[in-house]
Amino acid sequence: MINIYKHVVYISTVALLVSCAGLQKDFKEPTVSVTSFRALALEGMALRFEIGLHVINPNRMAIVLEGMSYTVSIEGRQILAGVENDLPMIEAYGEGDITLTATADLINSISLFADLVRQPRDTFTYKFAANLDLGGIYSGIPIENEGRISLAPMTR
Repeated sequence: MINIYKHVVYISTVALLVSCAGLQKDFKEPTVSVTSFRALALEGMALRFEIGLHVINPNRMAIVLEGMSYTVSIEGRQILAGVENDLPMIEAYGEGDITLTATADLINSISLFADLVRQPRDTFTYKFAANLDLGGIYSGIPIENEGRISLAPMTR
């Protein structure tokens, strides 16, 4: 009788592991794009920014975003950091928008500003890095978006 229970538990465990392995193989990481970035009103000494993101779910199942941690670096200095836990579900083969609010790191911002005073420029490198938590076996999906921001007037 005990041997039967051992076999049932063994077979159930193997079946669970095989089904989880199949889920991971079919799962495609969502695409996250930065769509907007704007300064908000000052709150005391704290500089706050609103960051707009667009998420594309290339999977045949909806993804429930449990949480996200993120940073924004400019010219290699981490300027913004934040977390968010009020995130939408993104339907299967669907898209959704997320708005984040982040507070600037005062010391790194001052350091960046001092650097820009010493060496003025019109173009800056940025990096948006996030860690998406979808819960369960899909927690900790890293997302990175890098590029250049130009403050030079646009010519036509």
